[in-house]
Amino acid sequence: MHQTFDAALGINLLHANQKGADRNRAHFDEWGITCFNIMSSPGAGKTALLERSLAVLTDELKIAVIEGDMTTELDADRLRQYGVPVIAINTGRSCHLDSKMVAGGIHQLEHQYNPSDFDLVLVENVGNLVCPAEFEVGEHVKVALLSVTEGEDKPLKYPVMFQEADCLLITKIDLAPYLDIDINRIAANVRQMNPHVTIIAVSAKTGEGLENWFDWVKSQVLNQHPSATATEMLPA
Repeated sequence: MHQTFDAALGINLLHANQKGADRNRAHFDEWGITCFNIMSSPGAGKTALLERSLAVLTDELKIAVIEGDMTTELDADRLRQYGVPVIAINTGRSCHLDSKMVAGGIHQLEHQYNPSDFDLVLVENVGNLVCPAEFEVGEHVKVALLSVTEGEDKPLKYPVMFQEADCLLITKIDLAPYLDIDINRIAANVRQMNPHVTIIAVSAKTGEGLENWFDWVKSQVLNQHPSATATEMLPA
């Protein structure tokens, strides 16, 4: 009986979260915003990737960030240096953002800014390879990061994250020559879980692969919400 109750409780929690995620996405759609949910284990390089992304993409897109962390605003402060709105959400003991938390971030965005002015909201989720993949927040696009330092087997050991991802970034590839790691094997293991995922190998330190990532981001904004701003990104 206890196991049955726990299972039912889990289903109810996910159902309630999904309803909240649907409401969040409806808000984003109303405002013409594309939302990315960026997920990884701790230390895979989410914030470093966002720093490099904001430095370049803000020339073409109006971006806001919802920054999830368990206790501090250290990452949020790093991103605020790029002149974009950054709404920090501390989750306490929770190992992921959920749709209710992100709804609070959306509420702050709505009251401090005109949300229709934005093209892209980047949600940096709490570092965790399990829970964030199960709790949607209203995103249109799921992005997973996996650093070369984490090994080749993580997609097989933590499949849900990689099954759900629209894009996988293999990060810290500048360290690959110093490790017993095969980037092609990482990609092959991911494709066992998700044959259609876009895979981009990048280094936030050297910049390798980042142009491919920037192009992919802009293509998703165009696909989700063609707008006057996004139209300017189309090739002549």
